Amino acid sequence: MRNQEDIESETWLVGGRLWTAGMDQSRVGSVQLQGAVIADVHFDVSRPPSSARIIDISGCTLIPGLIDGHAHLSFLEKADISKVGDIPPEEHVLLTMHNARRVLHSGFTSVLSGGSAKTRLDVVIRNEILAGRIPGPRMLAASPELTSTGNLGDERRLHIHKESVALIVDGADEMLRTSRMLMREGVDILKLNISGNQTVPSSRPHQTIMTDEEVAVAVRTAHAHGKRVAAHVRAAESVKMALRHGVDILYHCEYADEECLDLMEAARDRIYVAPAVGLLYATIHEAERWGITRQKAAELGLEQQLESLQTVTPQLRQRGVRLLIGGDYGFPWTPHGTNARDLQHFVKLFGFSPVEALAAGTAIGASAMQLADSIGRIATGYTADLLVVRGDPTIDPACLVDPTGIRLVIQGGRIVYNRMDLSRSRYEFYP
Repeated sequence: MRNQEDIESETWLVGGRLWTAGMDQSRVGSVQLQGAVIADVHFDVSRPPSSARIIDISGCTLIPGLIDGHAHLSFLEKADISKVGDIPPEEHVLLTMHNARRVLHSGFTSVLSGGSAKTRLDVVIRNEILAGRIPGPRMLAASPELTSTGNLGDERRLHIHKESVALIVDGADEMLRTSRMLMREGVDILKLNISGNQTVPSSRPHQTIMTDEEVAVAVRTAHAHGKRVAAHVRAAESVKMALRHGVDILYHCEYADEECLDLMEAARDRIYVAPAVGLLYATIHEAERWGITRQKAAELGLEQQLESLQTVTPQLRQRGVRLLIGGDYGFPWTPHGTNARDLQHFVKLFGFSPVEALAAGTAIGASAMQLADSIGRIATGYTADLLVVRGDPTIDPACLVDPTGIRLVIQGGRIVYNRMDLSRSRYEFYP
């Protein structure tokens, strides 16, 4: 398996099907690359020049590189998230590098972080990936989750020093100071935990914990620096608070009521929503090995939470709200590299067509990253972020979940993951 190989001056991918992110279904075609850029897309019998490098993708489909809208590359697949805070920063950087490579090799060429486990961890990983010194998806770096005393992410105990994956911020003054510090350190996104969570006895998912003043100052500070804000919002009032103050990306939204839906529809050209269904589904159905039985999941209210999400998300789709895949991967029962399961969940749980789910994981994700003019599509002039998968995900996205089905990943015109024999057809003319 050969990885990290630059695409030569002219390369054609031929013999397979294409889905460009602007089509109702895949079609037979070929793509011409010139270095890091897509030079042309052909659906006719265009013949590559004899000097071109030919990559035969027969039996496969070529799609844009996938984009995760709620990633946690620095979460280390621990059942107790508080233990992630115990990892020294030196080891944590190396482990996050490993996770970044796994996610890239699974076909995700870009991610929007949903929260960093340490203040500068996302920033450092983002910078090293952009510099080409480590493999990983291009990344918008998030802050740690900014939370309130007693809310999700506050793992402190009286009389015991305890590091957390969150920063505890109480009051508008602390929020202003912390937000400014994070702008100084170079984050792209401030992450706020506005509502509670089912795992926190002192702040439940129906509760809105942050105040209007705290949220307002965070958004005002981020936007003044040209950055954005994402928020954990489960409770209806937390969704409304986020919308009132201009939060850009909303996570979860299970308990959005009719007023929320109307407000989200009114803001649909400004906001993005990631339901983050992956962790919720797996915690209910696949976490018994880690002590979360179906009975325990029911006691936590997770089944009812999933039912609510299955009601809200299709309504958001019908109202034209832009939805992102990205399901809080990075726990033992949602390991890094299985992020494409969200595509299956969108189809099976939310009633999306496979093509609609793929759009959420490509073109819409690119828009959320503010890179809609350069990634997320297969089109002339776009960056060559491409994924070759065995089978056709426009019929069944399950093929993207099978690691052996990921045949080739190209990022910025560079082969970063390869399970194909490229040497055999390197300069052969494809008839």
